[in-house]
Amino acid sequence: MDNALPPADELVLVDRELARLDARRSQLLTRRAWLLHVLRAAEAFPAPPRAAAAGPVGDSTPRSAQNVLLTLGGVLLTIAALAFTLVSWGSMGIGGRAAVLAVVTSAALVVPVVLLRRGLGSTAEAVAALGLVLMVLDAYALHRVALADTDGAAFAAVASAVLAGAWTAYGAALGRLRIPLPAAVVTAQLPLPLAVLAADGGPLALGWAALATAALDLAVVLRAKPAAVRVTAAVGAGVLGAWALLAGGGLSLSSPVPAGALLVAGSAVALAVAWRAPRAAVATSVVAGLAAVAAAGGVLRPVLPGDWEVPGYVLCAVALAGALRSAAPRGVRTGLAGAGSGVLALGVLWALPPVAAALLGPLARTAPVWSGAHADRVLAWYPSTAPVVLLVAAAAFAALPRLWSRCAALFLAWAALTALPLSLELPYGTTLILQLVTTTAALALAFRPAPLTRGLPAPARGAARPDGEAAGATTPTSGDAEPAGERPDAVGPEVPWPGWGPVRPVAVPAAVPPGEVLGWSAFGCGLASALSAVAVALDTRGATFGALGVLLGLFVAGAFLSEGARRAVAACAAVVVATGLVSAGSAAAELPAPETALALLLVPTATALLGARLRRHPLAPPVELTGAAVALLAVTTAAASRPAVLALVLALVGVIAAGTAVRPERRPLASWIAGALFLLATWVRLAAWDVTTPEAYTLPVTVPALVVGALRRRRDPEASSWVAYGPGLAATLVPSLFAAWADPDWPRPLLLGVAALVVTLLGARFRLQALLVLGGTVLALDGLHELAPYVVQAVGALPRWLPPALAGLLLLAVGATYEQRLRDARRLRDRLGRMR
Repeated sequence: MDNALPPADELVLVDRELARLDARRSQLLTRRAWLLHVLRAAEAFPAPPRAAAAGPVGDSTPRSAQNVLLTLGGVLLTIAALAFTLVSWGSMGIGGRAAVLAVVTSAALVVPVVLLRRGLGSTAEAVAALGLVLMVLDAYALHRVALADTDGAAFAAVASAVLAGAWTAYGAALGRLRIPLPAAVVTAQLPLPLAVLAADGGPLALGWAALATAALDLAVVLRAKPAAVRVTAAVGAGVLGAWALLAGGGLSLSSPVPAGALLVAGSAVALAVAWRAPRAAVATSVVAGLAAVAAAGGVLRPVLPGDWEVPGYVLCAVALAGALRSAAPRGVRTGLAGAGSGVLALGVLWALPPVAAALLGPLARTAPVWSGAHADRVLAWYPSTAPVVLLVAAAAFAALPRLWSRCAALFLAWAALTALPLSLELPYGTTLILQLVTTTAALALAFRPAPLTRGLPAPARGAARPDGEAAGATTPTSGDAEPAGERPDAVGPEVPWPGWGPVRPVAVPAAVPPGEVLGWSAFGCGLASALSAVAVALDTRGATFGALGVLLGLFVAGAFLSEGARRAVAACAAVVVATGLVSAGSAAAELPAPETALALLLVPTATALLGARLRRHPLAPPVELTGAAVALLAVTTAAASRPAVLALVLALVGVIAAGTAVRPERRPLASWIAGALFLLATWVRLAAWDVTTPEAYTLPVTVPALVVGALRRRRDPEASSWVAYGPGLAATLVPSLFAAWADPDWPRPLLLGVAALVVTLLGARFRLQALLVLGGTVLALDGLHELAPYVVQAVGALPRWLPPALAGLLLLAVGATYEQRLRDARRLRDRLGRMR
């Protein structure tokens, strides 16, 4: 048998296909079992037959209209009973009152039994609801007539307990009724809180009563079967439990030990539920954890100084987060750890304001640079323990073997060091030194993030695939999916596979290494600290030079020690810091703007020399681009001074670009930049000299440039006309065009137009793109300058409505022939593209 693949590779493909077939078979078998279950259930419980038209119709099946009528009837009867009890009660004697209530209540409770036997379930529900309301009215009447001197809260507590028990027995006896048992659960929420109110127990006793009731509700939730009962009990447990725990949390600030006992009891109840109910384990464990932290922190609070109250709660939260290493069920561990993490997050938020103030405060400078005046404190006062909270949180996150936790630990440790000077009110020198130390530590970890990755799992070879296959594996793809040339992730040649068509292995991209994520996190922290340190150092001259020198050394070291993109960013940052040193040196020497611009050119000169040394090294492009940005800064600085200085700076930048163009890999771009800079320098110099005849200076440059271009084209016929003739023509045509636009006389525009026409015709004759484009553009602009006064005069003589009308007609004509104009434009573009 001929194999297109090696036997080992084909065996892998065969095994994978068999696994897919097995998975599909398992899916179909599961679906078949479900369908059989549905059919058997339909046979075991057939739909009830329709009753005859003349027979009685049961109401066991709910009907919307019928339920509305029964509900309205029950409401009306309830209103009538209330009116009778409250209004007409006084006109009857004690015997009549008792007889009426006993008869009506008994009837309302007995009638549902008869109705259920006849299959009238909805009617029985309505009458039973009326009976429950009548029992409440009976209790009210009993208090008004026989027990009027009894305390209302105490009587209500007893009555609610009796009613809850009676309704529970009634609902259990008539199991088909859905109202009595949930009503009993609702009523059972009242006895203990009402009893505490009757005994003037206070907030703590009321919290205990609520907690005890919530515990009973949770027992009902765990043991009861009807869903309505469980839901009602769960709602009651949630409301009363939250009330008890909130009350305990508030009281822990004033009475920590008694309130702590309440919170611990609530935590124990929640943990018991979490252990028994896995589905609610996470939520209830979170509640238990928060209660435990509140209890422990409340007990520690009186014995700690004021600044250490929040750290006390944070330490309790860290201890609770250690539940991840316990032997508890997974949901319990997750919930407790989540509660601890939540409290820890709140503590971190409490500790972040000094970090923001330390970073952003020096940037809001109001005093002049090097004035010796330090920035005012943004925060008038803040606890000195904020860095402690951040360090504790950093240690807690660092203990977790997760990438995100290590990143969080890194950020928190950096934030603690950043906030330390402001929290401890350290002097200026110590503050600057500590910020530089923080910057050094962060950048050291960014350049060599290996210590941060210890304990982390090794990165996978490839990202997880949606179909569950191993990362880095090769997957057969159908031959009609995408051609080989259109799949960037295809590797290797196509191979035949029976039933699939051509198959090619597909490479899955590898996961991002943890070191990269941690390195960039540390690098961001280091850059933020560096910026803040420079802002602080601007208060004094010596501090500025010292901070910039330290940062320059750090970033240069990073350019040598780090890898990948961080290395390039470090190199660019080193160039920026060097620029700051040059600017600071110029300011210290009290150099004016022209000399400062010339001094700034030292930076792009150095980057150009370094780029020539690095050549094709990956660091060369970012370093040279940063140097080019500094050169632009120098040009901007020179533009604010005399034109002669600007011309000199432009020429020097052109020299740097020309030196860069000597390198073959930079020649295509740097040569054009150098030519443009030299032309700009020439035009600025001519403008500075108030030259009115620029052709006397540009033609001597244009003629030899055109001769050199002609020789280049003769030696290399494939050379572009832009390279050969473009610089020479632009050296004269562009300055002359500017001069013509500012010249009120006619000879210069005429001569320029004739010259541009000759250049345009030569370009069309010899199919030279540079001559055609430059000559045509200059000719059109020169003609527009000459015709502009007459056009303005003609437009002014026309009616005001005519120019808009002509413009509208032009747009209509262009729109009607849009496709033709588009084809003409494409044809013109193609013709220009074919020119040299």
